[in-house]
Amino acid sequence: MILDEKNILKALCAVQDPDLHKNIVELGFVQNLKIEGAVVTFDLKLTTPACPIRDQFKDQCIAIVKGMGATEVNITFTAEAGRVDGNSAAKAPQNSHIGEVAHVVAVASGKGGVGKSTVTANLAMALSLSGARVGILDADIYGPSMGLMFGIDKAPEVFDDNTIAPVEAKGGISIVSMCMFADSDKATIWRGPMVSQMIQHFIHHVRWGKLDYLLVDFPPGTGDIQLTLTQNCPMAGAVVVTTPQEVALADCRKGIAMFDNVGIPVIGVVENMSYFICDQCNKPHYIFRQGGGESIAKKWGVPLIGKVPLEPAVADCGDAGTPAVLMYPNSESAKVFMETASAVVRTIASFEAEGEGVLKSYNYEFDALPVEEV
Repeated sequence: MILDEKNILKALCAVQDPDLHKNIVELGFVQNLKIEGAVVTFDLKLTTPACPIRDQFKDQCIAIVKGMGATEVNITFTAEAGRVDGNSAAKAPQNSHIGEVAHVVAVASGKGGVGKSTVTANLAMALSLSGARVGILDADIYGPSMGLMFGIDKAPEVFDDNTIAPVEAKGGISIVSMCMFADSDKATIWRGPMVSQMIQHFIHHVRWGKLDYLLVDFPPGTGDIQLTLTQNCPMAGAVVVTTPQEVALADCRKGIAMFDNVGIPVIGVVENMSYFICDQCNKPHYIFRQGGGESIAKKWGVPLIGKVPLEPAVADCGDAGTPAVLMYPNSESAKVFMETASAVVRTIASFEAEGEGVLKSYNYEFDALPVEEV
């Protein structure tokens, strides 16, 4: 077979994206194809730098092109910059910085105590280790925990125009949390409107820069803060966290229903504290109950994307200021978080390709209030 551009592109049509159900040529992934004798060079422009199957794409492409007679195949990965649906900076007012973020992902639960912040921190680290630019907005004003989760002991810089520079934490993750502005020993006693105003300030006045994923750690419940976030922030999807107990599952249903009501697609359910692995018998023990996550996912027609076990060493990671994915990368929990992050990336790519369930219109406007007056 003649080694030319037409034949190479035709052959590469055999490489299919398993989530988007199209080949990489049809998707426009193959770019800047060059042929110099028997050496072939091209770029694979993916939807995200954290694409979990990029190595699979590379191996398949090399095998196909070498099978056509090439002696050397050089592939460079690039990633799509900005939001695929085009709803970002062009429509954002000048006083908002959220437009530079490609995908905003909610991490929520119907109740407290299910480990939602732990899941948020570890998902963020897993995405970062996969090559993505990641940020975390800790939206739990009354009980912020990201400062502790990442061992942050400094406040973000506040500029003259009242914008905020997020603190860069372990893994290069950009973080903003109420704990950076308040005394950790004092309670934040605010009424709803004040909290909503601060949340809007975090959304629009933080200089997030170009991020691939901004994870929003929702407070528990379905009240004012949750509505402010869903109505003012362009969410690509939501991850709902639960534990196996029925009381948590009941509230998890409310969380899924909330996102359904406001038109934000649910990426999947994560069942935290799913089981305990005994270090003596090495068998999983279901301390609370079994099958709760599967049943709620099946009822609502969403996938169960992770079952995180109870591991004593991993449980200490939050207090130590280092997420388990980074501190114990070979632990069972870390493996689950990496797989869950992969599922998040692939599902968001599917949402965008289908053009279904993703908000296309949202309100960026808000009444600006200086930080010192909040």
